[in-house]
Amino acid sequence: MSIYRQMLGEEAFQSLHPMLQKRYEISKGSLYASGMMKEIKTGKWWLVPLFRFGTRCKLMFPEQGNDIPFTLANVCRVGRNGEQQIHWERIFYFHKKRRYFNALMSFDSDRKIVKDYLGEPSILYSDLLFRVGMNGDLYIQSDRQRLVCGKWEIPLPKWLQGIANVREAYIEEKDAFSIQVEVRNPLVGVIFAYEGEFRIDENK
Repeated sequence: MSIYRQMLGEEAFQSLHPMLQKRYEISKGSLYASGMMKEIKTGKWWLVPLFRFGTRCKLMFPEQGNDIPFTLANVCRVGRNGEQQIHWERIFYFHKKRRYFNALMSFDSDRKIVKDYLGEPSILYSDLLFRVGMNGDLYIQSDRQRLVCGKWEIPLPKWLQGIANVREAYIEEKDAFSIQVEVRNPLVGVIFAYEGEFRIDENK
């Protein structure tokens, strides 16, 4: 059973759109997709040094724009403690530049949350909460976050956190998935956001 099915529970998972069920049922092997970001935007200009640092860790980047091609790879792994993990590799193609937004997720059965380690090497940790909307859409929201410094993880106060809100849906008439992501800080507003559409690459 996938970590996302465990997080949602059987009843909620079955209320997802069937194509979203197929996408988030991944518990072995891999899933590949590609599409186009209608818009990618970043925050205040003075955050650019932070975004540039993020490129070293495959987490965020300073570029923004419209109609940006991207690919997605979800690959199942087994952690050192035997837990099921899903590696997320998101690549955005800005002309000759490749920019990444990577993460490693697993399920905490005691706390009923998805654990999300962001970047490579990981520099940020976030609890993730999942819920299903009225139309079978999937909503994901970040909760408690920690700064990762090697073996040390330092809890971040709310005013330093980047609160993420994600909505993923399936568009029947386009036979495609839609994705909306916004990361916002209580003090500076939007840090990072993107919106686009993608399709599963069945041949990979």
